[in-house]
Amino acid sequence: MHRIHIFCKGLVSSITMLFAAQAFAVLPIQEISLSNGTKAYLIQTNALPMIDIEISIDAGSRYDPKNQSGLAALTAAMLTRGISWQGSTLNEAQQADAIAELGASISASASGERTIVRARSLSKPELFNPLLQLLVASVSKPIFDQSILIREKQRVSSAIQEGDTKPEVVLQKRFRQAVFGNYPLARSPSIESIAAIQEGDLKRFHQDFYRQDRVIVNLVGNIDHAGAKQIAEQIIGALPAKGPTIPVLPPLERSPIEPESQRVIRIPFQTQQTHIAMGMTAIPRDNPDYFPLLVGNYVLGGGGFVSRLVGEVRDKRGFAYSVFSYFQPGRDTGTFEAGLQTRNDQADQALKVLQETVARFIEDGPSEAELAAAKANLINGYPLRLDSNRKLLDNLSAITWNQLPLNTLDIWTQHVAAVKKDDVRNAFKRHLDMRRMISVLVGSAP
Repeated sequence: MHRIHIFCKGLVSSITMLFAAQAFAVLPIQEISLSNGTKAYLIQTNALPMIDIEISIDAGSRYDPKNQSGLAALTAAMLTRGISWQGSTLNEAQQADAIAELGASISASASGERTIVRARSLSKPELFNPLLQLLVASVSKPIFDQSILIREKQRVSSAIQEGDTKPEVVLQKRFRQAVFGNYPLARSPSIESIAAIQEGDLKRFHQDFYRQDRVIVNLVGNIDHAGAKQIAEQIIGALPAKGPTIPVLPPLERSPIEPESQRVIRIPFQTQQTHIAMGMTAIPRDNPDYFPLLVGNYVLGGGGFVSRLVGEVRDKRGFAYSVFSYFQPGRDTGTFEAGLQTRNDQADQALKVLQETVARFIEDGPSEAELAAAKANLINGYPLRLDSNRKLLDNLSAITWNQLPLNTLDIWTQHVAAVKKDDVRNAFKRHLDMRRMISVLVGSAP
């Protein structure tokens, strides 16, 4: 009877996942060929009279010079701090007012891998067309006003000082240094590196990196293929066709095997709780093991209160209220991280449980019941990943930046449903190794 019950439960779960995967229709991604030979991408949805645009630029902080960490981020910030406009200039306030009068928004920010500029507007031509012109000018003609730059540098320096008083910020800085090693993503902006950045550096970075061969345009909303092509052509056409050769970044080396004494980093910090992060290098997004690792990590520490780590660290021992794990795959690099916060006097015990739980999962993988539950939760929750224009744009952005197949959204649930227990165990063994795991603890000694 027990075997029949398990079989029926598994059959129902499989049927439910299959139905969920088939019942949810995903809007297609349209590829648009541009006159300069590059591509733009569109998800057309007419549910709202809105258009969202993203300009994704291969100009992330990994290209910052060693003594000027923060250059990419400051350059991105200055895109909305004043522009050349119709033979004159708009200062920061005028640029913001012009955008606000249209009921629209423009934002810009830089991450480790890239700079992202986004705009959102109603699709009515009388509102959208002037917004597009403001967007084009923001990307192609920032004025880099010296007085604004001084203020922004002061703002960033103040944020760095404040961050150094927060254990979670100190933890992530030191964790990145330990995991990325000599790779540029190990660096974080400092007061000294921000002070070293001058107006000419921003202009040079913008000229070198903001160009046609380093840009992807993504669009979501109430616009057809022809209209999207016109928009993308205007954006691309305002940028230089090419520029100087960009030095090739060094490859990210896998976290080395080291004795445990060298893999635990303790940073004294006056705080009531010790903040702990443990991890290593992992996979880029296009790795074929992405889906087994995604499903497996849901079981390990990505599934909230139903995860293994929560069960071992929180439920059984009460060491922490929250404990997590995740993979963070990018285009060229990736990391795995698990972490928690706990009382200073039980930090070593909590770290040991964290290490043992992850090690056991690498060795054994999930149970069949855990695997089925993880797949069902991921598949049934998939529509919530795509239920707004902004979420659609987030997914489109990840697909085009990471150079994934354009039918990725269509087959996502199929990939999840196809994951087997051995797939998870083998993938975790291939990419994670406790002998390579770095642990960083920020807190007061008990």
